[in-house]
Amino acid sequence: MRQLNSARWLAVLFLGANLLAHTAMADDEPFRPEAGKFPPLEKSHSYRGELVFVDHANRRGSVRVEGTGMYFRNAPHPFAMLPYGIVRYHGASADLRDIPLGTVLHVRAFLPPDPTISAVPVLPVDNKAKDANHNRGAGIFPAENHVLLLEDEPSHCLREGQVWKLKQVDVRNNGGTIVARREPKSGGDVETGEETMTFDAATRIWRGRECLGVEDLVADGIWPASGMTTLDDQAALLGITWKPTPNGVFTRFHISDIWLDDTAMQRAARQQAESHKAFIRSRWMPAWVDAVEYGKFGHATVTATLFGGMDDALYADFKQGVPALMNAVENTLKHTHGAYGPAHMACRGPIVDVIKTDEEPPLGSSGIQIRFETDLIIEGLRPGRVVRVRPASWPQVNVPREEYLNNGSASIEERFPTPAIFPKY
Repeated sequence: MRQLNSARWLAVLFLGANLLAHTAMADDEPFRPEAGKFPPLEKSHSYRGELVFVDHANRRGSVRVEGTGMYFRNAPHPFAMLPYGIVRYHGASADLRDIPLGTVLHVRAFLPPDPTISAVPVLPVDNKAKDANHNRGAGIFPAENHVLLLEDEPSHCLREGQVWKLKQVDVRNNGGTIVARREPKSGGDVETGEETMTFDAATRIWRGRECLGVEDLVADGIWPASGMTTLDDQAALLGITWKPTPNGVFTRFHISDIWLDDTAMQRAARQQAESHKAFIRSRWMPAWVDAVEYGKFGHATVTATLFGGMDDALYADFKQGVPALMNAVENTLKHTHGAYGPAHMACRGPIVDVIKTDEEPPLGSSGIQIRFETDLIIEGLRPGRVVRVRPASWPQVNVPREEYLNNGSASIEERFPTPAIFPKY
């Protein structure tokens, strides 16, 4: 084969680079979810950052997105959970209220499905490519701010089948740094490089049923009282946060928790799962309406898909013949007509069928449809609308004022309260 001359070789390189860049851009094209369809996870834009603000009642918040520049200069970036968006914490289902501020989260998000009713600012679709200037870099304000999946570090690793391999530790006064790398648990290619993170005396170290501190590992001779030692690629799961870092290091994350074995991680997941199950039973299972078959004098049969990401024990309570209640909710999952409790205006009747798909459902969907029969259907139960459903065996309680809309109102002031909500003394 003849050798290419330098000009032709440069041309080939340029063409190849353009093709690679075009492919990368095509794979990361902004995607806007459609009403009534669960968007594919692979079409989402991914980023990670520190949780700095939470408005749990409206299922929104802000993260300081990691970029290439000075992290502390990155202003908080607002996000909103999609109605079917899933939150994971400690490897289990969660609500935004469960996640401590400062936790570093992995985000998978899309463009707003309907920009006219977005709960957070609507940005130009190419915003993630823009340089934020002032040594902040690009990618810290993506237009993809409607979240399908929000998960902390251990949840992300468990879902992706990864672990952190601890390389070495440098201890100074019960604090210091750890060098680690995230790797596939089953071995294979390493996708990330080594990362240096800090820890301190407040870092929790979980081993089996024990909660230890740095001083305990030092006392046991596992870590040195001072200085550096290798950790021989010890496998662990890490809880990661961010704290301001001295000495001109602008992006260095902090370890809040270390889970040293499966038993420790499973106990944390079980505790979080129990907390979330109790929460959902008091607020009802979210779903959306697929179809409504109208009968006479207010009778109707509603087909609805239960949203995903919940504990299996919750879905098990939806059985054929079980009496249930179904109430209209806003896209933030706030109940409407809530002043007298969510059950006051809810439709009542039996679940006449439960249909489970044999295929793997898309993220956001449980893959479970219910058919619910009622003798008095309300306006909010229409195809495409979001609802909440409560099997009669779940407790009947009133939700706090910030979690319902009064008299079904959907005014902007009610959806996103102004300072007028605060009492005047």
